[in-house]
Amino acid sequence: MMNELTVAQRVAVWILPVIFAITVHEAAHGWVAKKYGDNTADAQGRLTVNPIKHIDWLGTVILPGLLLLTGTGFIFGWAKPVPVDARNFKKPIHDMAIVAIAGPISNVIMAIIWALIARLGMSIGASAEFISLPLIYSGVAGISINLVLALINLLPIPPLDGSRVLTAFLPHRLAWKYNQLERYGFIILLVLLYTKILNTLLAYPLFFAQNLFLSIAGMN
Repeated sequence: MMNELTVAQRVAVWILPVIFAITVHEAAHGWVAKKYGDNTADAQGRLTVNPIKHIDWLGTVILPGLLLLTGTGFIFGWAKPVPVDARNFKKPIHDMAIVAIAGPISNVIMAIIWALIARLGMSIGASAEFISLPLIYSGVAGISINLVLALINLLPIPPLDGSRVLTAFLPHRLAWKYNQLERYGFIILLVLLYTKILNTLLAYPLFFAQNLFLSIAGMN
């Protein structure tokens, strides 16, 4: 449905869903880390949904913008990572896995919120399209970006959140070797994106999840 919009309209529709999907994801890591005893993010003023505190110009602005303008299939990005010091946790590996999974969970919660916003737009309908259409379009964009971020971050590629969860189940020596891949993680992700392998990996789970959330929005 986004194809009928001009470039300027697409940017207007996507800007808030993208920024908040990325920044709330990072803030969620910090909030949970504090609950488990690490105040590092709080001390640096990162326990906030204020996008200015989290924006990474490449990951939050430039890359999502290029993906939006070039129509590569889906949009994703990242914010400045919230600092977490696992040495402050009682069970560092276990607690780090909980902190990591908080990011994707926050995206699922936001996808629900955006689905309800789209549902509100659907209920208003043609009686006031100047209100209903922005709500519907933004709601669909919010569902899409949050589901994509949740699924991508669950991939077991260091330093993505999925790798932190997997680390908690690996023997210590194997976990150490596995996490050495972190220096290549960004390159691996770009290769997967460029070769369309990422699209193939995410196609079915994303299709299933989008249908579920569009049903919540009353659009399926």
